[in-house]
Amino acid sequence: MSRLAHAGSTDLSYPTPTVGSMSAAVHHRLDRPGAQITLEELGTPLHQVTFVVVDLETTGGSAAEHAITEIGAVKVRGGQVLGEFQTLVNPGEPIPAFISVLTGITDPMVAAAPRLGAALAAFLEFLSGADAVVAHNAGFDTTFLAAACAGTGRVWPHLTVIDTVKLARAVVRDGEARNHRLSTLARLFRSRVEPNHRALTDARATVDVLHALIERLGPLGVHSLEELAAVSTRVPESTRRKRHLADDLPNAPGVYIFRDDRGRPLYVGTSGDVRARVRTYFTSTEKRTRMSEMIALADSVTAVVCATGLEARVRELRLIAQHSPPYNRRSRFPDRAPWLKLTVEPFPRLSVVRSVLDDGATYIGPFSSRHQAELAVAGLHEAIPLRQCTPRLPRRPSPRARACILAEIGRCAAPCVGGVDVEGYREVSERARRALTQDATPVVSHLLSRTSLLAGAHRFEEAATLRDRLIAVVRATWRAQRLAPLAATRELVAAHPVPSVAVRGWELILVRYGRLAATTVSPPGADPRPHIEALRSTGEQVIAPPPVPLPAAHPEETEQILRWLEQPGVRLVELDGEWSCPTDAAGRHLARLPAPPRTLGSGRPIRESA
Repeated sequence: MSRLAHAGSTDLSYPTPTVGSMSAAVHHRLDRPGAQITLEELGTPLHQVTFVVVDLETTGGSAAEHAITEIGAVKVRGGQVLGEFQTLVNPGEPIPAFISVLTGITDPMVAAAPRLGAALAAFLEFLSGADAVVAHNAGFDTTFLAAACAGTGRVWPHLTVIDTVKLARAVVRDGEARNHRLSTLARLFRSRVEPNHRALTDARATVDVLHALIERLGPLGVHSLEELAAVSTRVPESTRRKRHLADDLPNAPGVYIFRDDRGRPLYVGTSGDVRARVRTYFTSTEKRTRMSEMIALADSVTAVVCATGLEARVRELRLIAQHSPPYNRRSRFPDRAPWLKLTVEPFPRLSVVRSVLDDGATYIGPFSSRHQAELAVAGLHEAIPLRQCTPRLPRRPSPRARACILAEIGRCAAPCVGGVDVEGYREVSERARRALTQDATPVVSHLLSRTSLLAGAHRFEEAATLRDRLIAVVRATWRAQRLAPLAATRELVAAHPVPSVAVRGWELILVRYGRLAATTVSPPGADPRPHIEALRSTGEQVIAPPPVPLPAAHPEETEQILRWLEQPGVRLVELDGEWSCPTDAAGRHLARLPAPPRTLGSGRPIRESA
């Protein structure tokens, strides 16, 4: 019932791209007056785009109530048909009589056809490698396919969607055609195939219509997938008008900064190709509301070219921290991130603080919010009977002191009333210190056991709360345990092969106390040692490193460095310090963290603590 065939080299070549004048009827381009556009600026050229043109037959018009009976598709690139796909689908329900009359598909025809799951799996395999999905009235087909994926446990791929109905509305003049139906457009463009309400035939006709529409759009300056999508999905004229802001940007890795008319940063981003990335903000591929607001305020875009991707990501973080651009959501206020502190006093306690001091205390973090820090505190208190009162306690209890309810239920060692002396309490605080810096196994095991007991007793809300506390403890502890060794390392030099197959050589980085001090790329075939020496002699100096585990940089920068160092193929060149993590570090428990089960009460989403 299914057919997957490789088609011959049909000559349907796209017109040669030319830089033409902009049509008054179709305002899909808007560049500076008199500015010439080079072909390298055009995004993904249409002749390089792999389109999959799809058509469905169904038992009705609602994806929630009706089923697919046939899938037909044609894969094309550069005007040539690469392959075709067709399968009937057993809908698992009778096909209405009027649908059978319309399509010619009957119940006996689909009786032996594959069910939806098998047919969809085959179609998704055919779809692999495509850049865009094309359909006539695409919203209908993509809604059914997305619903089918959701119903069978699959993921509908995130591809550009081109709707030939919308393209036709943009370029077919009034009076040329009485409507924009597929059959009407097929006759207008003299398609070699006549649509007949069968999926593959209609998909073939849509291919001819697509190519005819692309041919009409060529003289209007549409030569890339991004520009074609901008025609298919209307972009506000005010957004298109600012497309020239990307004209002078480099096709190179780096950081880009959108600024308003007073030069103030609005948004900072990073990309492997700055110009190509910035251009997408002025097309239909950008759908974030806040970005539309930002583009409306933008007056210029500046770029900082970077030697490596790591340098670009680090510069992005530093610029966001320096300027706090209103349209960046992360890393805007790194100094406000809370930490969890185990205090230094005769009877230590846990405290949420805003800074890490060189006071001999133990710290973990930073956390994304005070709420996450408080969850971690509560989780540790569940497993370890640390005191929870805030006053500084004397070594000898006051005769007037009274025990709190936590002491009565065994949740506190009660040093305030002499329940334990300084030496005895030191054992309690050392358990907490060890859990934070070396081995969190006792805490994790206790909280997992309690979570299972609560869930087994159908106390789902309490189990969900305990689960969130466990996750906050493990993730923050592991973060601090990863940051601390690099934050304490005076100098580290590492190398990694340049990831581009077109350019050989080595990416070199210099890290001091967890801060990226310098980075460069040694040329192909060159001895990297002189570059390493130059890196060390010219790299940024860190005069007064902060107390561990706080690195000499935004912790998110240090995490970016750690991710770079953990890549396969990295070579450690020089190390002045000790870069290691405890054998029983919290990271070994990440796989044990429970997902938020649907049966656990509120079903609150798990948020990263960083």
